[in-house]
Amino acid sequence: EVAAVIGATVPTGFEQTAAEEVQEKLGSASRISRDRGKIYFEVPARSLPQVHRLRSVDNLFVVVQEFKDYQFKENKEDALKDLEDLVKKLPWTNPLKVWELNNSLKKKKTKRKKHNLQSPASREKLNDGGEEGGADQNNTNDQEDCAQNPVAVEPTGGQDTGKPQGVISRNGVEEEEDNEQSDVKVEEQASSESGTKTGDSQTGEGEAKVLRFRVTCNRAGDKHSFTSNEAARDFGGAVQEHFQWKADMTNFDVEVLLNIHNNEVVVGIALTEESLHRRNITHFGPTTLRSTLAYGMLRLCDPQPTDIIVDPMCGTGAIPIEGAAEWPYCYHIAGDNSPQAVKRAANNICSLLRKNESKDSSTALGVPLDIIQWDICNLPLRTGSVDIVVTDMPFGKRIGSKKKNWDLYPACLMEMGRICTPGTGRAVLLTQDKKCFAKALSRVGHIWRRAQTVWVNVGGLHAAVYLLRRTWERAEERRSFW
Repeated sequence: EVAAVIGATVPTGFEQTAAEEVQEKLGSASRISRDRGKIYFEVPARSLPQVHRLRSVDNLFVVVQEFKDYQFKENKEDALKDLEDLVKKLPWTNPLKVWELNNSLKKKKTKRKKHNLQSPASREKLNDGGEEGGADQNNTNDQEDCAQNPVAVEPTGGQDTGKPQGVISRNGVEEEEDNEQSDVKVEEQASSESGTKTGDSQTGEGEAKVLRFRVTCNRAGDKHSFTSNEAARDFGGAVQEHFQWKADMTNFDVEVLLNIHNNEVVVGIALTEESLHRRNITHFGPTTLRSTLAYGMLRLCDPQPTDIIVDPMCGTGAIPIEGAAEWPYCYHIAGDNSPQAVKRAANNICSLLRKNESKDSSTALGVPLDIIQWDICNLPLRTGSVDIVVTDMPFGKRIGSKKKNWDLYPACLMEMGRICTPGTGRAVLLTQDKKCFAKALSRVGHIWRRAQTVWVNVGGLHAAVYLLRRTWERAEERRSFW
């Protein structure tokens, strides 16, 4: 029985939520990393399918070794030489077994899906991506346009200009603005092999296939004498020498991770090719929320069976779809004032239904979720009829404006207070316009009390998730729809 230490990246701010989910579903205690947005837990390798079904994690990797207080040399050449020498000393055997087992699970899933490839419906199912935790990543072309996804950038700084040919850096900014993080994805490729194609790995019968790999380095902290590019290049060269693998920046089999956060160094092997947060959404809007963040928000308000949960500004439906999938004993209502957003959300619900049918037709009875076009300030819902309101409020950047928010936020909070049950109702609201929200909340302090604030990172923006509790005070009535 191989035990695996699994590292998981989670939405910044929801590390505790992820740790609670791991404890609940896998029975494992988690350790929250000092490097925000990561947790670590140990499971037997046979539990990998359940690990992929976790709702709060974005990416998974198996830890090769962790160094809590790694002493970097001050001289750049010495520090890089130490990283090279480290490769030979690392315990690779068990993590590679876990990686192989993870691969075999992905292959099984892919084979299952290849039976009816002729029909257009099955092709749509394939493009839904991320069934049962996203282990099948066939559709990688429609990458969501957000700051979490690495994009190619020009190297900056004098020390990066002397990079060898074939090394490409990618920058994915996923930290608060005040952290000078060089979060760079580096793919190693020796120049002698820069011309190799996939066909080169088709070796003769009986010979083992030569694995292709790349090294990804994420570095945070300002006390390092080297750049992420240099660390990945030299560490990758040593990996290539040690395993005799071929370096390939796009068609790689193994992605080796080198995470450096000040004096904390973690070496790992990636278990996901594409973030698991893409599991529900096939039709994206300008501000589509990550499913993992939606899960964290819903979990914060502790839904109980028979609760009525409303998302009055649902956009593409990330929150209600996640809610219906994870809390099917609640009833979910989604709405938006934009007809295009409602259409996108409806298409995403249809994709979810098709996916459920493909999994198990005997239980595909639909989802407890309705969607409607409405006016957020005048909802067609009875006073006191809703248990929970969960929504991603407009930041005033891509949608709306900061100026409009000064009128919109108080009006929204009043209307949410009207539809929520006095005394037991609660709301979980995400916004980056914190100043405006604080002012609006002070105006409706008689009906909403702030219970908790979680600071989160949304596409590089420093935002907040507020848990509000409904007071016993009666909210003023609006005109009746009944």
